[in-house]
Amino acid sequence: MASSAGEPESSAGEPEPAAGGRQGEDEVVPERPRDDEDPGRSLWRGLVTLAILVVLAASLLLAVPGLRGVGRVIAHMRPGWVAAGVGLEILSCLGYVLAFLQVFERVPLRLGARVALSELAFGAAVSIGGAGSVAVGAWLLVERGGDPTRVAERSAVLFLLTSAINVFTLILAGLGLYLGVLPGPRNALLSLVPAIVGVLVLALFLALPGISDRLARRRGEGRVRSLLLELATTIRMTEAILFRLDWRIVGAIAYLWCDIAVLAVCFAAAGHVPPLAVIVLAYQIGYMSNVIPVPGGIGVLDGSMVGMFALYGIAATATTAATIVYHAISLWIPAMWGTAAFVILRRSRNEPIALRPPRRVRAQRRRERRARRRAHRIGV
Repeated sequence: MASSAGEPESSAGEPEPAAGGRQGEDEVVPERPRDDEDPGRSLWRGLVTLAILVVLAASLLLAVPGLRGVGRVIAHMRPGWVAAGVGLEILSCLGYVLAFLQVFERVPLRLGARVALSELAFGAAVSIGGAGSVAVGAWLLVERGGDPTRVAERSAVLFLLTSAINVFTLILAGLGLYLGVLPGPRNALLSLVPAIVGVLVLALFLALPGISDRLARRRGEGRVRSLLLELATTIRMTEAILFRLDWRIVGAIAYLWCDIAVLAVCFAAAGHVPPLAVIVLAYQIGYMSNVIPVPGGIGVLDGSMVGMFALYGIAATATTAATIVYHAISLWIPAMWGTAAFVILRRSRNEPIALRPPRRVRAQRRRERRARRRAHRIGV
């Protein structure tokens, strides 16, 4: 497959099953995990824990006098806006599916969509973080015959791609707010500083391949040198996707921006919408709390976002109500949809995989079909 970094066809990370779906003698046969290591068990435990935490959170809303106002705001939210939030979250999930298929170009569409949705389910229900959920997708591909090294490389590209969109969004929102292009408070600490942090992260990202190459040349053969070279290759592959004209980059953008839009419409449902840049920055900074290993970020993410919105001067009651409803939508849509996809994948794990042809071959075939249709219309 012609990768996004212009590497040879054979370097793809997608599964390469032998004829008839059986593993060839030279292929890597992944070791099946023990029952206590099966990701499926972790997912089910995560879903149960998530449900318990949601019940506890709902009980607090009803029992704590200071939170009853939040409950009343939620009860009177406009259902049309909440429904719009559900639709936007579905679009966010579909955006991630498209981003996955952009990175894993030859994976069959149906399989790729199910693996991507499974990753979202693990990210929502299991406290493993974004990189951990991508690792689950890699395991699902390796289980079907994918080369572990290449799958890991592509999985790292997918994680970096979605992270890069977060950084670009942080920079744009912070600078837009500070320069007055976007409405909202022009406090440098809450606008310029996040933008500078984003610029520094982006600069490091762009500089890392050269730094890694130089460090690798100074070391002899060994694991450290291999890791440095793999890091440089992975970042260059990510850069090639980011800075190449390809409509599929819409997927990675929609994955983030549609999710932010869910939060915005939840504010609209509560009757108070903060400035867009404030929503974006509070969302981005608040999500940093997800490093704390709590399933679904219940309580942690909500508290972080409410605290950030308070710093931007947004009323706490409306913020808490909007954040809780947003969090419920952003958790349960990917969790339930992804769990269904994961169950289907586990039932079909022994089925052979037929890879799609490389993208350039598919494009050539489309051109040939169009030419045949034109010739048929004119009677040639």
